[in-house]
Amino acid sequence: MTTDVLLAVLLAALLHATWNALIKSGGDKLLDVIVLCAAGALLAWPLLVWLPAPAPASWPYLAASVAIHVLYFALVGLGYRSADMSFIYPLTRGSAPLFTAILAFALLGEAPKLSGWLGVALLCVGVITLALDGHRAANVPARAWVIGFSNAVIIVAYTVIDGAGVRLSGNAWSYVLWLFALTGPPLMVMSFALRGRAMLALPLATWGKGALGAACSIAAYGIALWAMTRAPIALVAALRETSVLFGTAIAALLLHEKFGRMRWIAAGLVVAGAAAMKLG
Repeated sequence: MTTDVLLAVLLAALLHATWNALIKSGGDKLLDVIVLCAAGALLAWPLLVWLPAPAPASWPYLAASVAIHVLYFALVGLGYRSADMSFIYPLTRGSAPLFTAILAFALLGEAPKLSGWLGVALLCVGVITLALDGHRAANVPARAWVIGFSNAVIIVAYTVIDGAGVRLSGNAWSYVLWLFALTGPPLMVMSFALRGRAMLALPLATWGKGALGAACSIAAYGIALWAMTRAPIALVAALRETSVLFGTAIAALLLHEKFGRMRWIAAGLVVAGAAAMKLG
């Protein structure tokens, strides 16, 4: 993995942690996720006229990814209703990379070097340690574990699908903008079914926060998909999980969640994993 790709993915990780913190800081997590996705669609649609359409070969992947992302975003909101960000975020993100690496190898024939596999393993151990420490500190309910692991499976699915789809699309940014443009409407329908006219009475501040989160989310995933056209999917997927460092720091400093010695050790494992991946 080249230095420019590595730095780009680290920026994507920071942006990903930022939009998750915005969701966790809100009062109604599920509603905030829906607003973010709706704002993402509103931001994406005007930009599509300036980009070529994704190549037809990528359309089945895009359609599958839209369906999966609708479920992903719904579970993000439910997860933050159930547990602290410092627990649910690393559990969800940390369970995914190893399975992504295995699937990318099995389905796409991608095999990182030994140092790359070592990096994936260190990242997984680090982020799962963060999650276990969060569980110990906060007495997390069983449903949070179920939601976290379920969304990890979904992350594996959309990562492999989008990694293949973006390579067939001919343009990473066109692919990701179409993804957000098409994901927003189903979630809006869901929101009106659940909340009715309350969606029309949301204050401008809520939409402003949603737009900021959407911009971070689009940029984060666009950078990640671009990186997947330049480096193995497994390495990009694993390196994205350095977002747990940013997420845990944000949770400690801004959301006032606990951050003890075990979490510093786990953070060190994540950094070591990122360093090993640079060699892969």
